[in-house]
Amino acid sequence: MAAKPEQVNEMQKKSLEAAVQLAQLSIENTQRVIEVQVAVAKSLFEDSVNNAKALSGIKNPQDAVQLRTRFAQNSAEKVFAGAREIAEIATKAQSQISKLVGEQLSNSSAEVLEAIQQMFKGLPIADQNTMNALQNTLNTTRTAVEQLTRASSEAFQAFTQAPVSATTGKSRTTK
Repeated sequence: MAAKPEQVNEMQKKSLEAAVQLAQLSIENTQRVIEVQVAVAKSLFEDSVNNAKALSGIKNPQDAVQLRTRFAQNSAEKVFAGAREIAEIATKAQSQISKLVGEQLSNSSAEVLEAIQQMFKGLPIADQNTMNALQNTLNTTRTAVEQLTRASSEAFQAFTQAPVSATTGKSRTTK
């Protein structure tokens, strides 16, 4: 006895919904990053124009050096602020994606194991020891899948946190 078509359709529907959520998260976070990049670029361009205008009116070389130094400092601060904001967006996105992937792995695995259990319940197995052995096997498999899901989530978090930590210069500690 196989899984009912309704069960398969429901699992496929949930997988598709999760994929759509993942795509939506990716699009939203990409838009946020682009908005930050555009804002920083626009601000830096405006500052460059203003700096060029100010430099054109300066006669004293020391004043020109001071103005360029201030401009460089302001530019660096804006770039670093933008990088921090992008890192915060990435951290939030990573958390959301990790949660979504973990939930999807856990739910999908549980549903597949449940379908297998239902299939075995429908089989004409007279020996109770055989049924107990099958049930123990399924329980062991469920536990292994849950551990694999947790390990996958932790590995995903560790993988995605490394670039964010390098970008921000902040060290992160994990569980």
